[in-house]
Amino acid sequence: MLPLSFPAGAVPMSPSGSEEAGRMERRRHRRVPAQINGLLCGNSHEVEGTTVDLSLGGAKIESGLEVYPGKVIVIRLMIPGVEEPVSIPEALVRWVEPNQFGVEFQRVDQKELDELEELLGDFEEAEGSGHA
Repeated sequence: MLPLSFPAGAVPMSPSGSEEAGRMERRRHRRVPAQINGLLCGNSHEVEGTTVDLSLGGAKIESGLEVYPGKVIVIRLMIPGVEEPVSIPEALVRWVEPNQFGVEFQRVDQKELDELEELLGDFEEAEGSGHA
């Protein structure tokens, strides 16, 4: 059997249960369990998806969109109370499970980053008061 090699920066997928723990160790931003509907574009069409958790640096998403680690997708989040969707033009797929995957935001404009910060702050406040 030949040894596997991965491109520089690629994270090999592991079938073990330690996968989630490994992802947690690499996080730089606190995630909140915010469920936000959105549209995902990974090919030539948009597919609906929902964040399971969200941070300034990425998200865990439930969707039927076919992706693989290393694929770059576009995400448009429909945040309640915000007229225009928050657009993340480059989100890098880091891991994939059935109907779920994790993305790292590669590029986010300042306006969108401000909207995400406000949303996460509001959610943390509600979570702290027991109304999340």
